[in-house]
Amino acid sequence: MSRLKELRKYVDAEVNKMEDADKRTSAISHLYGVSLAAQMIAKKRGQDPELAAMAAMLHDLHAYKTGSYDDHAHKGADLAREILGELKLTDDKETDLICSAIYHHDDKLVTDGAMDEVLKDADVIHHCMNDLSKAIKEKEQARFDKLCMEFGL
Repeated sequence: MSRLKELRKYVDAEVNKMEDADKRTSAISHLYGVSLAAQMIAKKRGQDPELAAMAAMLHDLHAYKTGSYDDHAHKGADLAREILGELKLTDDKETDLICSAIYHHDDKLVTDGAMDEVLKDADVIHHCMNDLSKAIKEKEQARFDKLCMEFGL
């Protein structure tokens, strides 16, 4: 089994513990949607698509498990480090790269490392394109506009 498939199996088991069916469906949609977008962005930008997808699968897991978005990016990075350590899917460098992306993913107005930017952009794509009837958040507008230019949308 590939590392990404093994991680997805773990994440699926965690998300399936959520009692509210609508929240569970939303969580699955978001994590898988961001994961797909992250793979595509990473491939285009010369980053590792597998690591980008793994970061995306974990990026909001803390919020889904706890029901709280309070400092979820930073707490999520800690949870991701625990999970990756437990599953032994990544080496220390890969774990650091994934956890950095998760740690910084909510800072949409700041530019960070290349993999951090992949996750931020994948998150924005899903937020903005998953429900086109919703207004784009002010903190995501400039990033979304740049993505549209980058991808010719």
